[in-house]
Amino acid sequence: MRGNPGTSGVPGPNAKPGAVADAGRPALRIRPLLESDLGQVMAIEEACFATPWSERTFRNLLRRPDAVLLSAVDDEERVAGYAAVWFVGREAELGDLAVAPEERRRGIGGELVEAVLEEARNRGVVQIFLEVREGNRSAQGLYRSRGFEIVGRRHRYYAGPAEDALIMRRLLVR
Repeated sequence: MRGNPGTSGVPGPNAKPGAVADAGRPALRIRPLLESDLGQVMAIEEACFATPWSERTFRNLLRRPDAVLLSAVDDEERVAGYAAVWFVGREAELGDLAVAPEERRRGIGGELVEAVLEEARNRGVVQIFLEVREGNRSAQGLYRSRGFEIVGRRHRYYAGPAEDALIMRRLLVR
């Protein structure tokens, strides 16, 4: 996982289920990512990552039946964050998650992770993996709060700057 998501937050009392609310900001909802979202997604991707995915990568994932892309959007369809996950048999990999820098610390990252976990459960997945930069303590904390644990390391997995990836796993069936 390459993301730098915001930390978990609690939706306000008037928020719809699956919505993220914050005083003075519109509530967000999680929905499938659309091809028309890609301009906004690319702006967030480029703001969040030293080595961003290409628009072509996102377009290819949108066409794959084994992949699901989700976005957190407001009532005007502005994208605040997104996640990409793919499935192989009874396993899944959360490959990308990002929240726009100005939208962090609203619980959006946590809502996206929860939506990914729900999709995985619905598909009969028993475990889900991700990679996260060793230095990205914020993301690691988010994933730990959702039941992920470190199970391995990929030496110098990331470039720009070079850094190890921690492999995290969440078991969905005990």
